[in-house]
Amino acid sequence: MNQRRIIIGDIHGNYDGLIALLDMVAPGIDDMVYFLGDLIDRGPKSSQVVEFVRNSPYQCVMGNHEHMMIQALSDTELKHEAWPHWYNSGGLETVESYRKTGAMPYDDLEWMRSLPLYLDLGNIWLVHGGINPKLPIERQTSHECCWIRHEFHSVKKPYFSDKLIIIGHTITFTFDDVEPGELVCGQGWLGIDTGAYHSHSGWLTGLDADNNIIYQVNIKDNQTRKVPLNELVKSYKSRKKFFQNLSKFSQ
Repeated sequence: MNQRRIIIGDIHGNYDGLIALLDMVAPGIDDMVYFLGDLIDRGPKSSQVVEFVRNSPYQCVMGNHEHMMIQALSDTELKHEAWPHWYNSGGLETVESYRKTGAMPYDDLEWMRSLPLYLDLGNIWLVHGGINPKLPIERQTSHECCWIRHEFHSVKKPYFSDKLIIIGHTITFTFDDVEPGELVCGQGWLGIDTGAYHSHSGWLTGLDADNNIIYQVNIKDNQTRKVPLNELVKSYKSRKKFFQNLSKFSQ
């Protein structure tokens, strides 16, 4: 088999699911694995996920949850404005995971600060949230790359003429007519955050971007599946469902 590029969506502290997914994918020595950020928060084993990814030969972009943790913590000092925002957005579970393992997060924070906002893989461009379609690449900041949603999702034409943008950040079933576990695509982009932490889904997704194969593990019931990409992807319509059920979907 030729070298594969495996893209993994938001893990959110689900270490056991990540290991199960990688066991399915079985990356070879020539394969590359890329993480779309949001390694942490909400799930029970954020510190283990970060330790694994840090010590792997793989690459990761910064997610909005890493961005929140960086903003909330400064060495041993808490940044009082940013702390409650992060803590109440899943940071509580991350703090607890570090307490249970006895690990200190300082080296992990330095590693998170070093994460790129995006990775250019030639015909594929990886970013956590998306990019502002009105700005050139050199003006894209962490605000756009980690946090943007609707302005990017609703673009009328691809940002790149020769690259597919692959994103996490926004759970796919929050788009209209997209079921839990399905992926969503728009103009020049593909979303693969299938909501591993969420009670309505539980699916953690890995995409073999060179063979258009989806690998998935369900965190809730340990179900697994390997299917062609075209069997699970839906086209972007709108996100009315998200706004109608806003209380169910947090950052």
